[in-house]
Order: sequence, then C-alpha cells, then structure tokens
Amino acid sequence: MLEEKGTNVSIPTVKRVLYQHNLKGRSVFKEYFKELEEESIRDNFVTVYELMDEVMDFGFPQTTDSKILQEYITQQGHKLDVGAPRPPATVTNAVSWRSEGIKYRKNEVFMDVIESVNLLVSATGSVLRSEIVGSIKLKVVLSGMPELRLGLNDKVLFEITGREKSKTVELEDVKFHQCVRLSRFENDRTISFIPPDGESELMSYRLNTTVKPLIWIESVIEKFSHSRVEIKARSQFKSRSTANNVAIMVPVPSDADSPKFKTSTGSCKYLPEKSVVQWNIKSFPGGKEYMMRAHFGLPSVESTELEGRRPITVNFEIPYFTVSGIQVRYLKIIEKSGYEALPWVRYITQSGDYQLRTN
Repeated sequence: MLEEKGTNVSIPTVKRVLYQHNLKGRSVFKEYFKELEEESIRDNFVTVYELMDEVMDFGFPQTTDSKILQEYITQQGHKLDVGAPRPPATVTNAVSWRSEGIKYRKNEVFMDVIESVNLLVSATGSVLRSEIVGSIKLKVVLSGMPELRLGLNDKVLFEITGREKSKTVELEDVKFHQCVRLSRFENDRTISFIPPDGESELMSYRLNTTVKPLIWIESVIEKFSHSRVEIKARSQFKSRSTANNVAIMVPVPSDADSPKFKTSTGSCKYLPEKSVVQWNIKSFPGGKEYMMRAHFGLPSVESTELEGRRPITVNFEIPYFTVSGIQVRYLKIIEKSGYEALPWVRYITQSGDYQLRTN
C-alpha cells in the first residue's frame, strides 16, 4: 500500500486511500501529527505504515478510533511493559471500539441531535434547493459494557408495526458507527449498540425535503446610487423557539465606503475584504421582524448591478428545535450490574449552506 524509496514515502498513495474512505483516518492522523501535510507523512513513515496496517483490512477501513489505536501505536513507537508482552485488551476484545474495566462515579449519556439546513432561495421566494443533513452525537460516561437501545419516530418502523400514524420522518442515506448492530436494525429498525467511551458520532442521515426558510430576508437597494441598502429579516418559526448568534451577510458594491448603519436590534460592521455588511443579532425569537439600514459613499463602478445580486447568506443556531421533526422516543441503558444512569437529549438546528438571492 505504501512504498518507501530511500527516505521518500508514496504521498499520493496515502492521500488516495484517505480520501477514498473519507477517513475518519484523516482525523486519526491529525491526532498523531497535528497537521496532515506531506512533510509530516515523510517524517513519520513508520507510524503512518503501522496506522494504515491497523486501520485497513483487505482494503476496508476497520478500527478508526484514535483512542483505541493509541493504546498500541504511540508516536514514539511501541513500548512494552516489563515481562511477557501482552496485546491490548481492545485487540482481543470482540468490542474493539471500547476498552474493558471502565468505571465512573456518576453514569450519564449525553445525546445531541444536530441538523444543518442547506437552502437556496430565488429572488422571487421559490425554494431552488433544500436539504437537511443530520447527525446524532454521543458523549458516553458509563461504567462497564452497557448496551444502549435508541428509538426514533422512524416512518419505516411505524409502518412495520402498524402503529397509528403520527409525526414520523423518513431517513435517507443513513450511516452508522461500527458499534451499531446492523442486523438488528434491518430486522426491526431497533438501534442497538455498545457505545464507545467518550465522544463519538452514532449515526448520520439526510432528508431531501422542501424546507420553509427559517429566517426570511427582504432587501431593497436604491436603484440610482446604490448607496442605500435596506434589509428586513423575519423569523418564520414558532415563538417558543429562538435563533442564537444570527449573522446576516449582505453583499454591497466593492467600491462602497464611509458606511453608516441603523438597526432596530443587533449590531453591524462593514467587511471591505469580503464586500459585505455583517448584521449580528445575538437572540432572534420566532415570529419577529427586524430592520437594518446601511448608507455608503457613492460607488463609481457601473457593474455594481451584478455585485448586488450576490446572494445574502445567513448563519444561525436554534437550540431545542429540529426542522425535520425527528424525535428520540426512548434511550434505554442496560448494564449487567444494574446501575442507574441518566440519559440527556438535546436538539439543535443550525444553518449549513443557507443562501437567499436578491433582486
């Protein structure tokens, strides 16, 4: 897989393998070398070779958890204890992603359901592209070898069991961590697993569905001088939710100068290197509308008509809210010692590639 020619390493081979398998392996290498550059690969040829040998098996990625790999591959090389050499527990353990003998005083599981909204809206208000990309992330602080069972409002599950139709989601492109028992999921849609210790991504999914813009923007640019910009921002979600750290990036002509701003809430700043005005709103409750006006010195370039048509981009995060309606119906924790454990679930919706075109 790798070739060594004198002191040279076959860099293209390493990069090709990394990108073909979307490595988790890339993050593993960064754990070891800080930066994944050609020079770091050359300087750490032996470690690279050992990592590739452990991560890949018959051309398929296997163990990609850096915590597990660091048990028997260190930056300084192999270190053996005094006495007979003994392989790490994770090598002989059937659950290779979790070590045995883990103990905590307080047992808890923190689960984040995070959805990113990718949206492109035309100047007339038509949704041109709409997509939800979701992931479920875990932070596990549990002793022993617990089994977790997760239930979602999965449309396929409700159809199989013949339950009454309630709000369900149809997940696409579902990808699981290797700890999930795939045969169990295929049989009855139960997500059953022994989790890795600490932080990990349990699963990811995608939904191709039409999403109403959560934050809608209207803009008016003065036609003659292009020196005045008026922006209205309206939140189109329920009032019990609030968008945090909203940043609205409004394109302006590249030769605009002497900016002056007036806003009904938040603050503005001019970023000349990006030719945008950034309007920051720390807290944006649902069902609200705010306004911002910007006045610039007169631009001299006629092509500003085209510049004004660059899309407005919006960044935000809405806690305790999912745009798809996905819900965790239950999260059961089963461990043979019978200890009590607390599950915590949090929902977050955030902007991904969120663009609104203007007239």
